[in-house]
Amino acid sequence: MPDVVVAGAGAVPGGRRPAGRLHPTGGPPGRGGNHGPMNSSDVARLVHEVLDAVTHGEPDVAAPASSLTELGLDTGMIDEIVDRVRRDRAEVARLRRREQELTALFSSARDLAEVRDIDALLARLVARAHEMMGTDVTYLSEFDPTTRDLHVRKTMGSVTPQFQDLHVPAGKGLASRIADTRSAQWVPRYSEYVEGTHEDTIDDAVFAEGIVSILGVPMLSDGTVLGVLFAATRQEHRFTPEEIALLSALADHASVVLQTANILAQLRESQDRTRGALDKLTAHLEARDRSSAVHQELVHAVLSGGGFPQVARTLAAALDRRVTIVDAESFAIATSAATDTEHGAVSLSPEVRAAISLSRSSGHCRSVENNKSVEAVTAVTAGELYFGALLLTPGSVELGPVERRTIERAAQVAALLALQQRAVTDAYRRESGELIADLLDSAPDRRRDIDQRMRNHRLTPADLKSLHIVEVPPARRARAERAAAGFAGDAGLVGEHAGTVAVLGSAADPMVFANDLRAQLIGALGAPVLVVTPPRAAAPGELPRLFRTAQQTVRLLAGLGIDDGAVATDAYAPYTVLFGANPEALQSFLDLTIGPVVAYDARHGTDLLTTLRTFVRHESSPTKTARALNYHTNTILQRLDRLKALLGADWRQDEHLFRISLATRLDELRSVSGR
Repeated sequence: MPDVVVAGAGAVPGGRRPAGRLHPTGGPPGRGGNHGPMNSSDVARLVHEVLDAVTHGEPDVAAPASSLTELGLDTGMIDEIVDRVRRDRAEVARLRRREQELTALFSSARDLAEVRDIDALLARLVARAHEMMGTDVTYLSEFDPTTRDLHVRKTMGSVTPQFQDLHVPAGKGLASRIADTRSAQWVPRYSEYVEGTHEDTIDDAVFAEGIVSILGVPMLSDGTVLGVLFAATRQEHRFTPEEIALLSALADHASVVLQTANILAQLRESQDRTRGALDKLTAHLEARDRSSAVHQELVHAVLSGGGFPQVARTLAAALDRRVTIVDAESFAIATSAATDTEHGAVSLSPEVRAAISLSRSSGHCRSVENNKSVEAVTAVTAGELYFGALLLTPGSVELGPVERRTIERAAQVAALLALQQRAVTDAYRRESGELIADLLDSAPDRRRDIDQRMRNHRLTPADLKSLHIVEVPPARRARAERAAAGFAGDAGLVGEHAGTVAVLGSAADPMVFANDLRAQLIGALGAPVLVVTPPRAAAPGELPRLFRTAQQTVRLLAGLGIDDGAVATDAYAPYTVLFGANPEALQSFLDLTIGPVVAYDARHGTDLLTTLRTFVRHESSPTKTARALNYHTNTILQRLDRLKALLGADWRQDEHLFRISLATRLDELRSVSGR
């Protein structure tokens, strides 16, 4: 049999070191000290024992070494082979561990591609790091770039709540040092860690968990710190470069997860912003379309003659709130409420008036602060002209920019209506004023074409038989004229003439018409109104005379201090003859006749004036006076003596008593009208 050369585990490559030789006729001492030939099967058996020791990683290589002596190898070569066996066995173990690590990393990579739940993926990565590192506690801290604090987000192996919710302030502890240096850091004993600043809260949590050794690696993305991945043991441990590399690889995977989470968060935020912008744009377009539709309806309302009520109803329907339109004197001229049939003065709070003033100066819709009944106002203006305002109550539709622009458009439409109505009213007032002036003037040259002009107003002489004089202060006269014209309608004629508002109509009962007209004017003006009505005219030619009579009555009533009521001229006919031409003398007449009695009653709290009125009304009879006042005759006689002392000894003579009777009746008329 030829010589067999066995290259053991410690053989030198290239055959520079000769292996021991086996002779077919003899060899080194065998096991048990026996010497004998060794065939090829024995050699194969010994080689297999050595290979098994290397492959299975037996902790003791003494058995293979003893087998090698049977091959006749010297001690030095056996030691070299045994040392090579140890190294090869360590390399095999490292490769096996590396295979496991690569398998785990590939699994993590698959998780990154498949899992969408960020929290679940981070938990899986921490669990895998915990398993691969073989440490007692593994945890991940997320870095806050704003505050530079770290917050423990996921843990594995932790048993204390304070550690699971650990918060590391900026610049404190091992975590902050890792984040600042962007490099792996580890300490064999945390209690002896002196390179960083300790924090009592952190130290208490670490000691409560029983942690001794800690390894931390940064999680980076383009040089930006996203967090720190930690592996810790509850006994002292020195981390090898392989462990640091493994944890760093897992930290890179965790960085991808956090970076993905940040990107997804940014995408969601961008998506939310985009969706919000789209919603705002959609809402703006819808509001603009509604505004355009409302504007078209408002314009149609003007063209179709709908007037202010249609403007108020259209705007109210679009904005779901009540709308009131007031004129320059704060009187309601239209409202969107279907039940409102009467328009009168509107009480505006100081806040509303201030908002209207701001709207007049800016031309825009203004909100009203601290007011529950009016939310917004817009002034109705045309250049320097002010016609009134739109008042809007709170409603369900929010008043955004488009809605406010809609209100401003409605105010512009209302201004056009006001200009249109003013032009029509001015023309009508001019024509009506001229026609009324001609009808109430007795000059023949002013009545030549009166019939034709009346026909132009669709009136006939039969339509103008009742005359009413409206007496109000000059500041309210124009408004009273507009209100009276609206009340009379097409069946009458209204105009300002000779300092009063004259109303011509065909009322069958002039006093009923006068009372209704007065009630309408009081509602429109919010102030007292005096309406003086003469008898019906048999023909238009009598109107000038009736107008003069009404004027005299007005002057008489002014002298009596009467500025409110609906009166007939007939009731004052005797007195207008006496004082109609000179009403200023009326008060002097009253003072000279019954003035002492009035003064006496005022000083003593008596009522001698009532006794005097009753006395002259009952034929100057003390008995009838006592019966009318339900007093004893002696009481009346005593009062008559007091009146004699006040009025003079001859006060009961015919001429004196006539004057006293006239004065008491005038004073009584004044008192009745004053009530």
